Amino acid sequence: MKQFLVFVRKEFYHVLRDKKTLLILFGMPVVQILLFGFALTNEVKDSPIIVVDYARDVASQSIITRLGASQYFKLKRNVLSQKEIIESFRDGKIKAAVVFPDHFNEDLEHMNKAQIQILTDASDPNTATLVNNYVSAIVRDYQSDRTELMAVPYQIVPEVRMLYNPQLLGAPNFVPGVMALVLMLVCVMMTAISIVKEKEMGTMEVLLVSPFQPFLVILSKAIPYIALSLVNLGAILLLSAFLLELPVKGNLLLLIGESTLFIICCLSLGILISIKARSQQVAMMISLVGMFLPTVLFSGYMFPIENMPLPLQIISNIVPSKWYYIIVKSIMIKGVGFMYLWKETLILIGITTVFLLVSLKSFKIRLE
Repeated sequence: MKQFLVFVRKEFYHVLRDKKTLLILFGMPVVQILLFGFALTNEVKDSPIIVVDYARDVASQSIITRLGASQYFKLKRNVLSQKEIIESFRDGKIKAAVVFPDHFNEDLEHMNKAQIQILTDASDPNTATLVNNYVSAIVRDYQSDRTELMAVPYQIVPEVRMLYNPQLLGAPNFVPGVMALVLMLVCVMMTAISIVKEKEMGTMEVLLVSPFQPFLVILSKAIPYIALSLVNLGAILLLSAFLLELPVKGNLLLLIGESTLFIICCLSLGILISIKARSQQVAMMISLVGMFLPTVLFSGYMFPIENMPLPLQIISNIVPSKWYYIIVKSIMIKGVGFMYLWKETLILIGITTVFLLVSLKSFKIRLE
């Protein structure tokens, strides 16, 4: 028994001295609780909406006040034209618009019935449905409070319009997300093993003694994968159009150009991983785990980024798939042009440039 206790104590010492084991034992549960408890939720909070108040009366202002006081919404400016509403949706800055028609309060008092229009961005059908339910619930609460003392109850009829995806199909939501996920994983994994494979096979010496500049060596590694990834992109778009009945509403050339930029960004990241990794297994593990989780968690296609704590929202900005997901959804579903996507494009160009510069600086022309 004494020997057994000695062995148990030895194992305790072994575990407590191993920092990696302690990190897995205690760090992983804490991170998972924080992520799944606070960040990974399908609830919608602080969702940006605009109010179009043509009535400007007591009833409309009372409902607007309730919308503003709700934790679910963040009221943007009050617009008055249909063009401004459409522009706001195309910019992707709002999730919904609530429109009060003229004489809203007069209709309630004299006819005991009035209409209100709720417009939602159904390119994300889950969020659109939740936002519509939240707005309708607030309107029903106001209606209930106002009709408590009335003999004839008031009736406010919400007219709901789901923009871009009126049938609330699932394909418009998951196809852009799956495109970002597939291209990110395939491109990064394909290139992640390219240079480290040369090291393991012992053929890196041939490359190092060649007259090629480091930039040309890296470029020669990337070009075949760019071509193969574009073929992959074409297959995804064809399946989307003919199998899932989700054609590209916007400019196809713009979508291919933006996708090419994203592919180059992913290949640059894969090359950087390949330069830093010491074996193919390590490179595969980094590219698989390191790219899959950030793309699923921080691209915004499974979990609303607006609901996440501020530090995670900041981290999501350095994930390239987040910006590509916004671009693909805007072109394929909303049919918008480059003038609405220049900011996301510049961010992708910046991230790609950083990856390329770091890869060039890290590429060693001498064997260790």
